[in-house]
Amino acid sequence: MFNKIPMTLRGFNKLKSELKKLKYITRPCIVKAIANARQLGDLKENAEYHSAREEQSFCENRICEIENKLLRAQIIDITKIPFKGIVIFGSTVTVLQISTSNIFVYTIVGDDEANYKEFSISIHSPMSRALIGKKKNDIIKVNTPTGYIKYIIKKIEYI
Repeated sequence: MFNKIPMTLRGFNKLKSELKKLKYITRPCIVKAIANARQLGDLKENAEYHSAREEQSFCENRICEIENKLLRAQIIDITKIPFKGIVIFGSTVTVLQISTSNIFVYTIVGDDEANYKEFSISIHSPMSRALIGKKKNDIIKVNTPTGYIKYIIKKIEYI
């Protein structure tokens, strides 16, 4: 009934770590901040109190969100999948942009793991959608805001 959320083991552990921090470090600090703000007097005009309550709301919502994702997580360990030369979730793919001859290396990961600075791209990104199911030397077209960009797949790794 619930949709599974694909993620790598690294992404799963990262979410677990964030959840632990929120529950055992951030949440108690917020509770203390609320208690301290209550001591300042009238709650109607107490900016510190309202700020702490808002922070508490964000924290609790994030805790619920992470717990939900961890329950629905489908951990995919790419190293345990036999290499068939096809781009799949978790693959690290080297591509050559045809128009510029620039080379890029991307790892296809879950939404929460995506980090463009680390060249980890979401499974739902246009680049990932173009790469999934392709093989070495295939040419892909990626739709971008400035138009289509063509790439050649140079290397596929399951690492």
